[in-house]
Amino acid sequence: MSLKSGEIVEGIVSGITKFGAFIKLSDERTGLCHISEIADDYVKDINDYLKEGQKLKVKVLKIKDDNKIELSIKQVNKKSSYDKRSKNRTKAKPKESFENMLSNFLKHSDEKLKGIKQRDQRY
Repeated sequence: MSLKSGEIVEGIVSGITKFGAFIKLSDERTGLCHISEIADDYVKDINDYLKEGQKLKVKVLKIKDDNKIELSIKQVNKKSSYDKRSKNRTKAKPKESFENMLSNFLKHSDEKLKGIKQRDQRY
C-alpha cells in the first residue's frame, strides 16, 4: 500500500511521548502525530486524548524524504475551506444596511462621549 499526502487511513496508537503520538499504520509503517495535531483544543497531556492500542483515523500530512510520516488526528473531520465558505453562503444572514450601522455607531459614540464628559465634570 502506497501512502499519499492528504489520505485518511486507519492506525493504532503504538506509543505516546510528551511531543506527540506514534501511530502504526495498516502498511506496518509508523508515523508521528505531533501534539499540535491531536485536537483543536490546547493539549497539555496527550494521555487525556489517546491511549496506547487505540484504533483511530489519521490524515497523512506529509511523507518526508527520509520516509518519516507526519500525521494529523484533528484534520480528519475538517472540511476544506471551500466547503466552509459555500456552507456559510447558503446560511448567510441578511446584512444590516450601511446607513443603519452608521446610525448605531454614532448613537453609541454620542452616549460614550456624554458619559466621559459627565465623569470629567465631576473631577
